Amino acid sequence: MPRELYAALCLVLVVEGLLLFAAPRGWQAMVREAMKLPPRILRLCGAGAMVLGLLALRLVH
Repeated sequence: MPRELYAALCLVLVVEGLLLFAAPRGWQAMVREAMKLPPRILRLCGAGAMVLGLLALRLVH
């Protein structure tokens, strides 16, 4: 179990790094726009992303 978790976390780093490498200015623009949003909206988006990720993981396994 821990081995799969570490592999998943490594893949998250790869995807995040790929976005920064491929489109740094787009990433900066996205962060600037996100800074304008209230924390509640960001928290709801984060919760939605987690639920979507868990559902996708459930479908895969």
